[in-house]
Parts: sequence; structure tokens; C-alpha cells
Amino acid sequence: MPDHPPETPVPLRDETIGDFLDQLADRVPAPGGGASAALHAAQAAALLSMVARYSTGEKYAAHAAVIERITAESDGLRARALQLADEDAAAFTAVTDAYRLPGGTEDDKAARSAAIAAALTGAARPPAEVVGVARVLVALAEELLPVGNRNVVTDVAAAAEAARAAATTARVNIEINLGGIRDEDARAALAADAARVDEVAARAEQVTAAVRKEISR
Repeated sequence: MPDHPPETPVPLRDETIGDFLDQLADRVPAPGGGASAALHAAQAAALLSMVARYSTGEKYAAHAAVIERITAESDGLRARALQLADEDAAAFTAVTDAYRLPGGTEDDKAARSAAIAAALTGAARPPAEVVGVARVLVALAEELLPVGNRNVVTDVAAAAEAARAAATTARVNIEINLGGIRDEDARAALAADAARVDEVAARAEQVTAAVRKEISR
């Protein structure tokens, strides 16, 4: 009998939270830390969109253009982050597939080694982009903090913390792949992406500190 075709993975945006967490907890290669990093970023974006939508009307008219732009950017980043979660899972699956290639002959070994190196480069790219998304999200949090609705100001801090978690989680998922990447230019670019995380984390911490100072008055 013919083999059954592989099941098409359900996009993360269509998963229930429970189903995603069940998969995350299971003994399967993906989803893993990279998808989790992307999901942190998606949550950060959603929180910023929510705060922005609570910051409309006459009271916020002076900042309407800024609020509208932040809403649109955050919505777009949320969608992109969810795509990156799926891309990360697919990229990691490609790595496991490369490791399963035959290595019986010298040609097989060379082909397998090249495939692994290429797959590791591919696996590092989604988390590298998550770092970039997180960086933009922290910048939006910084921009939204002084003009957003004070009743939901803690959600700006929550967004900053989620963005920080996205960046720091993504960083280790970049770094784990760097050693096996042969392309020096790709490795250097990915390492540079990872190096930006400290700045992202520091700026996120400043947002949270500002919110905590405000709510403690």
C-alpha cells in the first residue's frame, strides 16, 4: 500500500493554546524554543495593539496619528511573529531531516554535511528575525508609553517584557546554530543579530521601570 502523505502542520494562528502547549511539551523536534520566542513577540505586539486601541477619542486627539501608526505596526508585527513561529518549526524540521541523510560513502558524507550546514543557517534565520521584531516592538512601547491610556499602562510594561523574552529566547536559538554554519558572511550577520539582544533587553527594562515608577506614586 502507498505511504500516507505527511500531514500538513496546522499554522500556529489556528492552534488552540492548549494544543500548542501539548505539542511544546511532547517529545517532538518542533515546536520548541524558537517558536516560543516568536509567540512571545506576537503577544507583545497584541498587547501594544490593545493599549493603542484604548488610546483613541477626543482625549487622545493630539496623538491620533501616532496611535493609528502604532496600532497598524503592532498588528502587522503580530502577524509576522506568528509566521515566524511556523517558519522556525519548519526550519528545525529541516535540520533533523538533514541529520537523517545517509552517510555511507564519502560522497554521502559530503552531501550530508553540506545539507546540515545549510539547514542550520536556515534554522538560525527565523529567530534572528524575531530579534528584529522584538527590537521594533520595544521601540513602539517606548513611543506609546507617554501618550497611551494610563488605565492600561501596565500592559505597555507587559508588552516590553514579552518582547524582551522574545529577544533573549531567540538569541540562544541563533547561537546554538552558529558553530555549524559554514558561510562566514551568514554566520557574521546572524551573530550580529544576536549581539543586538542586550540593547533590546536594556531598553525593555527601562520601559518596565518607568511603568513601575508611575504606578507606585
